Amino acid sequence: MPLSRVPGHPEFDGTVSPVDRRAFLRGGAIATAVFTTGHLPGASPFTGVEANGCRTRATEPVADFELDEATVSQLQRDLASGKYTSRRLTELYLARIEQIDRSGPMINSVIEINPDAIAIADFLDVERKAKGARGPLHGIPVLIKDNIDTADRMRTSAGSLALAESIAPADSGVAKRLRDAGAVIMGKTNLSEWANFRSSHSSSGWSGRGGLTRNPYVLDRNPCGSSAGTGASISASLATIGVGTETDGSIVCPSNVNGLVGIKPTVGLVSRAGIIPISASQDTAGPMCRTVADAAALLGVLAGEDARDPATARARGRMTVDYTRFLDAGGLQGARIGVARDLFSPPPAVAAAFEESIAALKSAGAVLIDPVTFKSLEHMGDAETIVLRTEFKAGVNAYLASLGPNAPHKSLADLIRYNDAHRDREMPYFGQETFLASEKAVALTAPSYRAALEKCRRLTRTMGIDAVLVRHRLDAIVAPTGGPAWTTDLVNGDHFSGDSSTLAAVAGYPSITVPSGLIHGLPVGLSFIGGAWQEGTLVRLAFAFEQTTKVRRKPAYLATLGMP
Repeated sequence: MPLSRVPGHPEFDGTVSPVDRRAFLRGGAIATAVFTTGHLPGASPFTGVEANGCRTRATEPVADFELDEATVSQLQRDLASGKYTSRRLTELYLARIEQIDRSGPMINSVIEINPDAIAIADFLDVERKAKGARGPLHGIPVLIKDNIDTADRMRTSAGSLALAESIAPADSGVAKRLRDAGAVIMGKTNLSEWANFRSSHSSSGWSGRGGLTRNPYVLDRNPCGSSAGTGASISASLATIGVGTETDGSIVCPSNVNGLVGIKPTVGLVSRAGIIPISASQDTAGPMCRTVADAAALLGVLAGEDARDPATARARGRMTVDYTRFLDAGGLQGARIGVARDLFSPPPAVAAAFEESIAALKSAGAVLIDPVTFKSLEHMGDAETIVLRTEFKAGVNAYLASLGPNAPHKSLADLIRYNDAHRDREMPYFGQETFLASEKAVALTAPSYRAALEKCRRLTRTMGIDAVLVRHRLDAIVAPTGGPAWTTDLVNGDHFSGDSSTLAAVAGYPSITVPSGLIHGLPVGLSFIGGAWQEGTLVRLAFAFEQTTKVRRKPAYLATLGMP
């Protein structure tokens, strides 16, 4: 077939021939029933299973899946040997999405399927036979968050009905690098609408377009946000690997409560071009995977300069194309690690899990400096809020303008009016007070904004992470990532028990969370925080910790932990 008709190829012109369509439809009856439309309607909120007036503790058993917990390296061996083709992997994952995401436990994590996924996989299989694999992600199915532009037949909506029919004019930097690496962008994941930046009373994992995503460990528990769908889907093995985005906690929190490895890179390591923004100083995309090795492989593909994102120029000479070279099971031996106990006050069970993690670090040969403190954060005040609201207004207006003259909404003010006009569907549970406050924000040139940005960077960088790393000659800092998943409450909103994400998020510095324990079957993680561009060091430490502890367990799909 002509290269201009192959979705995912650099010469693809955006159309699919009738032959390609027939190839797609050969994907099987299960896949055909769901995936010819592309759209996945939002499911109703979880109600539990009634038994004598009480919810039962478990759903119907979820059948084993042959790709459960499958890794990138394992699947590459299987693709090379001929055990699987990329087409077959894609078909299996698509069927699994139908089986447990849209039916069965109804995790509701995938908001839209790429109708060209099978055709892309077919092309990559042909290319593998003719030329060999492009790299570690050749033929590997991936899910990405629904705020990441793809110039194909999928929408990019941030979960909002206002953008439910918005098709991006160009691939994001992330999508382009995935396509160039030979990954199969299989679909997009639900998220907390507008990346959890519409309301301070929101329920994470809910969007007007996608409905409510559930935590696959316990279905009435929250998947955390805003990368809720990526967290839930990858934990449930609905794809091999996934991509989320973070401003403050939106990669590491859903990774924490869904038992994943999440990497929040240094701002500028991964292009933000074509990602619906919140903050130019804090936003980044990053890997969300079941293992450190998979996350490292994905990070090597995502990292790179992009002329459309000036921040990536700072990464020149500070990145690598292969973060898997840092995978060292003995990497904790002699490493100097600071133990941060003041980033948040964990509940007793989380504190106990943290102590076990500290003991594991020490047993693996790490030198612990316990504690290290961040007194500078006590003076943060509302500086981060000022920065985020100011940058969001400017950023979202610029993004909407990039959609072209026919875009239905041109500004944040337009979005506010749309939400008001569609209040019954867009705001049934929470409002848009964050939107309203952001619309009143000052310009990027205002002295108050510049002062707030300088304060954020000084307190988290110069007087924060940089100062502690230098003073104690540290390789990294560790802290509990957060508490276990809370019960979703659409009426009152989120009620999580705290997290440690803000320090690295505001600094724009890297952090990695790794599964570190289970509390009543609910995962919690340990965060490794480092200086700018120190992803390689963090990968080494995180991998050694993962290999020492091996805590990750696949989800149980329980309906609830106990009786109401």
